Amino acid sequence: MRHSILAASVALAVASVSFSAAAQSQNRESEVALLRAQLAEMQAKIDALEVRTDAQSDINIGTQESLDKMATTMPVVDTKGGLKVTSADKKFEFSAGGRIHFDAYAFDRDEAATTGTTEFRRARITLQGKAYGWDYKFEQDFAAGSGLDGFRDVYIAKSALGGKFTIGHFKPYRSMEELTSSNEILMMERPFASATGLFNGRQFQQGVGYMRADGNYTAGLSVFNLRSASGSRNEGVGAAGRFTFAPINTEDSTLHFGGWASQENVNQGSTDLTFAANYAGRRGPAQTIATTTAGSRNQVTAVGVEAAGSFGPLFFQAEYANATYGRPLGADQDVATWYVQGSWLLNGGHKAYKPANGIFASPKVADTGLWELTARYDTVENKDIRNMDVSSWIVGMNYYVNPNLRFMFNYTKGDNTFTGDETGQYALRTQFSF
Repeated sequence: MRHSILAASVALAVASVSFSAAAQSQNRESEVALLRAQLAEMQAKIDALEVRTDAQSDINIGTQESLDKMATTMPVVDTKGGLKVTSADKKFEFSAGGRIHFDAYAFDRDEAATTGTTEFRRARITLQGKAYGWDYKFEQDFAAGSGLDGFRDVYIAKSALGGKFTIGHFKPYRSMEELTSSNEILMMERPFASATGLFNGRQFQQGVGYMRADGNYTAGLSVFNLRSASGSRNEGVGAAGRFTFAPINTEDSTLHFGGWASQENVNQGSTDLTFAANYAGRRGPAQTIATTTAGSRNQVTAVGVEAAGSFGPLFFQAEYANATYGRPLGADQDVATWYVQGSWLLNGGHKAYKPANGIFASPKVADTGLWELTARYDTVENKDIRNMDVSSWIVGMNYYVNPNLRFMFNYTKGDNTFTGDETGQYALRTQFSF
């Protein structure tokens, strides 16, 4: 009996184990099948992802190729400080700029009649660029007129023979201050040894010029007709040349020397060549110093020397010019004029040198702006007429807000020995250029 019970127990245990093993085997097969299904699903997703990645790579390659093609075919547009467009091959350039100089004047009256006023001293649009290896520039000053009388620089130019040839309407190469841009001159008006006096009414002339610059020197020669863009036709001709040398020209120190000469022949149809000095500022009283009469076939010959320097925040500039005005009757008249001017940048800064032109630029302006204290003494004398001399003392302050905006204040004290007038002027300018 006991054996039967034992046998039955053993059989039951074996059956239970067998059943449990079978159940576990079925569970493992189910888990394996599930894992295989999950792996298959994961593999399908990986395959799909690889297809999408390859497609995206193709898109990225295509996009980069398109960008590369655009970079080599599309023009480059630069809007920093103005507007400039350059073709992809750099053979063509175009830029647009301008300047607004708005002035206000009040006079400390003496003997001469004066009227305080406001005016747009300059309101210019400038278009310039390059095409087929030639430079071009067109500049219209609407403060002077909307037609030919408003023409300023209007020319084409070509680099050749180590320098540059210029053809058209431009400033003859004479007088350092005359060749300095009105955006960068120290005072509101230029001194007498410029178109403000010596070359009155003859700032821009029609002709041909050649300028060469090499590091620390410049040499320029210009030949021109005595006719501005809006002037009448005439046979007057002139020539002017200038040479400069900078023995010191480092990042924070520059010493400059130069000399120039000019001769103008008053032939048929020419207007009077007159030295007129506004000794108490613009719109103030003027004194005629000397004149060569129209069509007299006489000459005005002038020579000048110049020296300037910029050392850290300090700057100075001086010129001396002697001119002979031919006269059809009587002896010729000799005129001598000179000035010295300087400035101190009160909170740092430095006036940089432009070696390609032999002139100085405005200082670079930091975020806090720059204050510049300025002063000038300017004088002219006709040596052949008794007491025919005038002079000006000018003190001022410039505030450079940023590279585009400058405010200027000048006080001018004039002294006319010939008439005894000592008119003074207070002047303010708001200057914006781009």
